Amino acid sequence: MASSQCCDNPPAVNPASGEGKVVDSFGGLKAYVAGPEDSKAAVVLVADVFGFEAPKLRKIADKVASSGYFVVVPDFLHGDPYDPSNHSNPGMWMQSHNPQNAFEEAKPVIAAIKEKGVSSIGAAGYCWGAKVVVELAKVHEIQAAVLLHPSLLTVDDIKEVKCPISILGAEIDRSSPPELLKQFEQILSANSEIDHFVKIFPGVAHGWAVRYSDDDAAAVTSAKEALQDMSHWFNKYLN
Repeated sequence: MASSQCCDNPPAVNPASGEGKVVDSFGGLKAYVAGPEDSKAAVVLVADVFGFEAPKLRKIADKVASSGYFVVVPDFLHGDPYDPSNHSNPGMWMQSHNPQNAFEEAKPVIAAIKEKGVSSIGAAGYCWGAKVVVELAKVHEIQAAVLLHPSLLTVDDIKEVKCPISILGAEIDRSSPPELLKQFEQILSANSEIDHFVKIFPGVAHGWAVRYSDDDAAAVTSAKEALQDMSHWFNKYLN
């Protein structure tokens, strides 16, 4: 696994959370969907290792949907999110939940979105999910990408990105430390054809954008700021 930090602070998952609805098959996967189904712009949110039932992730989906987007949060983990109470090697979990497989499964999800008449699609990924989003960004499957406290990414991944990309990182992050994000920014700056935005949030740790404590005012503020930055990026490129 990229880092044990990825598996810290597990949320209390709740399959009934959110203002949207869960559908048994969207492009072949169970998914949480929210927002107007006749929208011409859609956003796919790709969860971290804790999966699509995380209540804060669904709140983010609802917020994005409130801006007029049709939002899909697929269950790329097939009902088997990472369980920190299971002391089996996290690497074993990772082997059976390869982001590359999720990337392949995302293609029919995006095709199903397009069948609804959607003309522009953005995708945002948290931690493990950021790798899935980057793979989509390499092959013209999406029109805009946002990565939040990404993991598993390499410099070579960023070199292949073909759509506008925003990277929102944490100051305290072993998975994608600020030094690595600065390398990403240098690569993106050298490519004038791809717009980019890289931001390192001070004083926050990996996972902060979707696994913060409601009792921590500073963490809540930073998470809201990350959501605003993500929304701004999608508003810029999907409308």
